[in-house]
This record gives sequence, structure tokens and C-alpha cells, in this order.
Amino acid sequence: MPDTHRPDRPELFTWEFAADPYPAYAWLREHAPVHRTTLPSGVDAWLVTRYADARQALADGRLSKNPGHHSAQAHRSGRVGIPGERQADLMTHLLNIDPPDHTRLRRLVSKAFTPRRIAAFEPRVQQLTDRLIDGFAARGTADLIHEFAFPLPIYAICDLLGVPAEDQDDFCDWAGMMLRHTKPGQRAPQRGGVGRAVKRIRTYLADLIHRKRADLGDDLISGLIRASDHGEHLTENEAAAMAFILLFAGFETTVNLIGNGLYALLRNPGQRALLQASVERGESGLLETGIEELLRYDGPVELATWRFATRPLEIGGTAIPEGDPVLVVLAAADRDPARFADENTLDLARTDNPHLGFGHGIHYCIGAPLARLEGRAALATLLTRLPDLALAADPADLRWRGGLIMRGLRELPVSFTPEAGRDAG
Repeated sequence: MPDTHRPDRPELFTWEFAADPYPAYAWLREHAPVHRTTLPSGVDAWLVTRYADARQALADGRLSKNPGHHSAQAHRSGRVGIPGERQADLMTHLLNIDPPDHTRLRRLVSKAFTPRRIAAFEPRVQQLTDRLIDGFAARGTADLIHEFAFPLPIYAICDLLGVPAEDQDDFCDWAGMMLRHTKPGQRAPQRGGVGRAVKRIRTYLADLIHRKRADLGDDLISGLIRASDHGEHLTENEAAAMAFILLFAGFETTVNLIGNGLYALLRNPGQRALLQASVERGESGLLETGIEELLRYDGPVELATWRFATRPLEIGGTAIPEGDPVLVVLAAADRDPARFADENTLDLARTDNPHLGFGHGIHYCIGAPLARLEGRAALATLLTRLPDLALAADPADLRWRGGLIMRGLRELPVSFTPEAGRDAG
């Protein structure tokens, strides 16, 4: 007999779902924790929503990152993976390969993308943060996505990679095309614009790598070229693919971390006041735990990147056939009440917080330290310089960039006392 007490499954991947997916994910955790669904691209995949199952799946060696294991070969048509990466010959990066190739490439990249390099980059991140705020601080209004959260990480990753300053505005435009991100008054990218943007980035990176081989500097691309392991070097194609994925994952993640985080603070004034007071006292503890809580509460990465079953297996008691795609829903796992007390409450002081916002296992995000650095600088500086920052729109009117993998606001209009006016008073 049918279960008449079971509520209807909520609709997934609609505009309403993108604005607030958490009720739907709560339903899936309770009623269908490993759920097969048809994605907007037309690909059938399994969604894993409970924390314990998600953590297991993220570290399960039977789930491959190589799209070639997909039974339907949908990656050839661009329906699996990052749009445009196959056509641009940019598939050989950490998100698409398994050990032993993954082990070799990650070790090589780690030699260039070191904690020391990221720590030394902090003054530059602060300089970029202040420069962007300078652009709107005297005006009293801003769109913190277009004017702040979007340009900050793209210019930062360009600096880190070693993209010359005169080329960085082009990179910003290409990045916007990749995300279908448009400036106010700008037309939406035409069909095929994502693929064209990826190809332009690929062509540019190949040329930049060629130039840097002749004149190595202290930037990340030069570090990738220098990196070696037992006599092995990254090929030019591997170096281009790695620079591309650091650009793609390194900036979009941070755009959403800053945007979603600021929105959460504006919607939770009590928590925002605690953080603001802590920052004004020059304390770092609440800022550090706060970034982790914002990653858990409404993180930038909604679903972990694609995985494919290399053999029949079980996740959460559900049989997964060989070749099927598996998508771990980080947003659902990080609000699992079986792991997090008061899971729907923003608590910036939360310390028992092993969230999955940057993944888990061998594919844990290599750029996580940079995203955290940029997130801390962005939040602390905005709260210090614009202390009366307020949301200048009805939350119901805000648009979200949803779909697969990433989730973030398209705009975040705010108002505040202009800096010059406040200083004069």
C-alpha cells in the first residue's frame, strides 16, 4: 500500500528551489537520502544528502572523478563537468582525475601553491579589498556582488597566477562570461558564450605559460612550471589545465563565500553585531570560526563536483549501478541534524564544525586557504569601514545563480552612510 503519510517530494532545480533549497534537502535527508533524479542537463544522477553518507562518498575510491567512467558518456556533449573544458582541451586537472595521476599532479601543484605563498599574499588581498571599497564608499549605495565580491577574487587569483595587470580586465570579462555573470545594464551572454570564454582563457594561458618559461617569476604559474617530482614536470597542457581550474574554482567559490556570507550576516543582525564588535576590538577568533560557520550555513559550493561509480556499490543502503554519476550535496550534509545541533541556526561561535564546504578526502579543495583569507579580509574590512551596512532590497526580490555545483546571489544591493559624510560628522 502507498504511504499516505509521506508528503510529496518537493520539486528540485526550479527558481524557487535556487532561492532556498534547504527545505527540499531536509525532505530528501528524511525520506530519500540517496535519491536518483534527472538534472536540468538531462543527465540522471544520484544525490547524496546525509552527512555520514556524504563524508563516506567523498572519500570512496570506488567513485571516480574521471568523466570517462560515466556509462552514458554525457561528458562528450558537455552535459557533465565544467562547460567548455573538453572543447578547450582543459580536462587534465585535479577535479577530473584519479590516483595515481591525481597524486602526482596534486603533489606537483602543492609545491607551488604553498601555505607560505598564501600567507605572503595577505597584504595584497587587503590592498585589493580596500581599493574596491574605495570605489563606492563615498556613494552610500553599492551592489556588493558586482562591485566587490566578484572582482575581488578574480583580481586576486590573476595576481597570484602572474597575469599582467594590463590583461586582468579581460580576464574579469571572460570570467563573467563563464558564470553568465553580467554587469548592470549589460546584455546576458549569447548562446555559446561560455565555451568561447573558456577557449579564450585557454589560448591566453598557453601563451602566458610559453612566455613565463622564458622568464620565470615569483608567481604561481612560474611555480607550476618549476614544480617537479622525481624528475617529472607538469606538461604545458597540464599546467594550463591546472591554472584554469585554480582560476575557475578559486574565484567562483570566493564570490559566493563573500556574497552568501554577507547576506547571511545582514539577515541575522544579532550575529552580525557580535562579529562587528569582535572585529572592532581587533580580535580574530570569532572571525575565524565565523567563516567556517558561514561555509556550513550557506556555503558557496552546493554540490561536490561529479563522481562516477567504477563498480556497483552501496551508499546509505542504496545500490548504485556501475557508471552512474553521484553528486554529494554538501549544502544538505552541512545542515544534517544528525551531525549539527541547531542546524538551521547561524552560530558564528560554533566550534564543533567539521563542515564539508571544501570537500573531504584526497579531493579536498587545494585553494581553501586562499578562499578563507579573502573571506576574512572582505568581511572584516566591510564591517569596519561601513558599520551601518544594510540590505537595500526585499529578500524575495533577490535573484540566485543556482543550478549544479555552485550557488550564489546575482546581486546584493546595500546602503550605508557614505564614508566622507560619516567622517565629516
